[in-house]
Amino acid sequence: MATHKNTPPIRILGEDDVHPAESISPILDSVILGDAFEVLGRLPAESVDSVFFDPPYYLQLSGRKLRRWNVKTEVNGVSEQWDSFSSWDEYDTFIAKALQLIRHTMKPNATLWAIGTYHNIFRIGKIMQDLGFWTLNDVIWVKTNPMPNWLGVRFTNATETLIWAVKDKGAKDYAFDRDAARRFGIGKVGANVWVLPICSRRERVLGDDGKKLHPTQKPIELLRRVILTSTIENAVVLDPMAGVGTTGYVAAALGRHFIMIENDERYVAGIASRFRETPPSPQALDILRTSTSVGGPDGDYLRG
Repeated sequence: MATHKNTPPIRILGEDDVHPAESISPILDSVILGDAFEVLGRLPAESVDSVFFDPPYYLQLSGRKLRRWNVKTEVNGVSEQWDSFSSWDEYDTFIAKALQLIRHTMKPNATLWAIGTYHNIFRIGKIMQDLGFWTLNDVIWVKTNPMPNWLGVRFTNATETLIWAVKDKGAKDYAFDRDAARRFGIGKVGANVWVLPICSRRERVLGDDGKKLHPTQKPIELLRRVILTSTIENAVVLDPMAGVGTTGYVAAALGRHFIMIENDERYVAGIASRFRETPPSPQALDILRTSTSVGGPDGDYLRG
């Protein structure tokens, strides 16, 4: 598998380094510190092959502390300002604006992956359809180690949904690796269900306080599956809300180009540290990614 050689681990750029209508080449393999809407509006039209869209979930958590009763430890939810909206109307407007700008950057045969939980994914799907996107599949991510169901008043929330789409119904010749899809899916047909854990400590990006830097960091294995099933080598993968950079890290390791956008300086510093401390490569992915085994106590509930 090809990898990009003799290049810096990652470049950190600012909004002013992105010039409208220019070639995308000067900003490849970089993270752009800035507002996603501002930067997306500066990217050339029809310039990227794949997009991973991981927007805020708008969880609307109460703010009260949640504790696991059996071990008396505190549950760390999502309390960051970026997950706060005044209403569903504001959230829908935010999502629609992001998707419109993303659609402008996509090549005619590019694909988009949008991810969310039951809190937001259905609204995202509706907005995507309204804007003209054409859904190819949904993929259900079943977590082998989900957040504990400490109250017992509803089902354990152990899934997230990914929507895989093209920019319009007439799109053709999009990348799809059928063999990879069959390997990653469940059953003989390789169905659209991926069973894998959330991040373990080994791949977590930590802050100066030793705690996780980003509350919803996506696991390496999830992005490995996304990228291998729907892109070819040297494709350009865009992540407009990059967090701590799993998309770009995995893309680089698998011989793809990437562009990431992130407006939080803490997360950008985490991305730089991640690339510097363990440069991306297929071997690094194997070392860092959380085991996909469903055995042991974390995966026992899948056994039935």
